Amino acid sequence: MVLLDSEVHTDTYVIRMMQELFNVAGEKATQIAEMVDAHGRAVVFTAHKELAELKRDQILGYGRDPQVSVCKGSMSAVIEPTQEEDGQK
Repeated sequence: MVLLDSEVHTDTYVIRMMQELFNVAGEKATQIAEMVDAHGRAVVFTAHKELAELKRDQILGYGRDPQVSVCKGSMSAVIEPTQEEDGQK
């Protein structure tokens, strides 16, 4: 699953979300926040389709960033197949 960048969400929001939803340690959560900010996207989770869908839905339902007054809602995430799923071993 890929987390997509957002101009209205802070790194603090991303770090907190990664820790709460994915039980990611602080350093790894910080790396994810930096990656999504620098590259516009970051792979945050790899799992079978049903679990990936659940985790994507948790991101989509996580809510707005309380530190940003213009923030209207959650960040976006998409599910993309792995290379193995694509048949490109």
